[in-house]
Parts: sequence; C-alpha cells; structure tokens
Amino acid sequence: MSFKDRDSSIKQTFIETNGVTLNVVEQGEGPAVLFVHGFPGGWRDWRRQMAAVAAAGFRAIALDTRGYGETSKPDDPALYTIFYHVGDLVGILAKLEIKRATLVGHDFGASVAWNAAMMRPDIFDGVFGLAVPPVLPSDGPSMWQMLRASGKEDAFYMFQHRKPEADQEWADASTTYPGALYWMSGLPDPSEGWTPMDPSRTMQRPSPTGIPPFADRDDAEIMIAGFQRDGFHGPLNIYRAMEPYFDQAKAFVGKTIEQPAFFAFGTEDGMLKMRGGVKKEDLMARLPNLHELLPLDGVGHWPQLEAPEAVNAALLGFLANVAPAP
Repeated sequence: MSFKDRDSSIKQTFIETNGVTLNVVEQGEGPAVLFVHGFPGGWRDWRRQMAAVAAAGFRAIALDTRGYGETSKPDDPALYTIFYHVGDLVGILAKLEIKRATLVGHDFGASVAWNAAMMRPDIFDGVFGLAVPPVLPSDGPSMWQMLRASGKEDAFYMFQHRKPEADQEWADASTTYPGALYWMSGLPDPSEGWTPMDPSRTMQRPSPTGIPPFADRDDAEIMIAGFQRDGFHGPLNIYRAMEPYFDQAKAFVGKTIEQPAFFAFGTEDGMLKMRGGVKKEDLMARLPNLHELLPLDGVGHWPQLEAPEAVNAALLGFLANVAPAP
C-alpha cells in the first residue's frame, strides 16, 4: 500500500518487531519524541503535535499500536498486554537506530508510556502524559478486584469492553467513533456526558454533531473507514489484556518513574471526575520528578484534539528541558 498524506513531510515506514508489523510515521529531524495513542485512536491523533514538535527541531515519531490502522492485528488478547506494547516501542527505537527518546502518551497510550519509562529508564528520558495518570504495578488489590468486591463489575465500562459482544457493539464506526470523540469531550452537558460507571451513558452513543468540530474531519473519516474495514476486536483487546498485565507485573511493585514527567488533563474528563480529580501529591508518589500538573478547563478526554495550542505549548516547554541530545 502506497502512503499518501496531505502533509508531504510525514514519512511512513513499516517496522517488523516483537512478532508484529508496525505502521510508523515520522516528521522532522532532531532528538526523538515518540507518540503513543489511546482508544479508539491512531497516529493521526497526534498530527498537530507532530507538526509543532518537528517545527521546533525534533524528530516526531508516531505509530498505529497493535490492533489499529495499518499495524498487525493479532486475534489473541494475550498479545495485547502492556509488556507487548512496551516491547513494540523498544523495537521501533532499535530498528530506527535511536538510542534515547522522550515519550508522549494519551489514554491507554499514556499507560504504555508510563510503564515503558518505569521499565526502561535507559532509553526513555521523560514522559508527557495526557488524560490517564500513571497506574503502576502494586501488591494491593487491583481496581478490578475492588469493583468485583463492591458488586459494581457490570456497571464499569472496562468490564463491558472486555466482553465478546463488545466487538459488535462498536462495529458501526460511523456512529461509535464520532460518539466516542463527542461524549468523552468537554462539549456535552455534564449531566449527559460519558461516565465510566453508567452503562446508559456509554461513549459510543450517536454524536449529536456527527464528527465533533474539534476533530480533523479528514483524519476522522480515514479513521472511520479503517475501523469499518478492520473492526474493533484488536483495539478492544487492550481491555481484555489489562488485568492480566498487572497480575504478571509484580516484579515491578514499588518501582516509580524517576525521569522528568508532565501530566495534562481536561477538567471535564469523565474518568478523572469519577476519581475525584487529580492531586499533585498523589502523582508525586509515582512521579517524584513531576515538572508540572496542567489542568485544562472545559476540556474532556481528548486534550491534544480539544486544546492543541495549550498542549503544544506545554509539550514544547517540557521538551526544551528534557529531550536528549541528537
């Protein structure tokens, strides 16, 4: 398949590593910045950040993670644990002969980035996380165990996304993908927006605006076509593999992320509102070198799309202090 993008400075390569073929795109030259998207997403989620980073003298690298876009889509959920995702990032740097990079992650991609930095401080110099704060291996009860114990298993969205029928519930991407963008953003009335514990307010409901105005319409249409073609089994496998990862990662209990870190989030993000917000002292326990905690007023779960100027300014300021030498 020949790669064509409206921005001719974006180059594509396919990298075989860790048992999969990864679709990787690059823009610019300089110290490496590796972008990792979340659910449901793809490398195009980072278009505006990649352009800003490249213009500032960095090498922006993004991928479709396993299960998405033009990357391989293993059927087995066991092949989607964070261990595999971190291995994919390590493999990208090895194949591109890059010794060190700064990570930028959103949603599940932030979880991958946080854990990659914890596991491989020798190659990842810093982490800029969006929307999902670090959840690291623990010897205490897991979130899933606590929800089961409280009888809330059927209400929590991650349990719904693990079920086999979730593939079909998400299948009509022309409805579900714009719905996820809209209902998880800061646009809906708080009484109607997505919340993780109310199955009547799912993220994949039809969007009243279609593709929301903050999204790049051309990119969104490409994403919809891809999901219509390939389905959501691969993307949803991250939820099926999440609990096994934390069961398997006990060797990392007690580890923190020592590299410079930055966390930005929307004040209208349903998941973080359910958790009572984000407290700097809680983050510092896992991120002792936290540079800044940036709340974005009126923004939901998609800061890089909803507030690209603010995110770009924060990201460039962070990179100026932590990015490795070329």
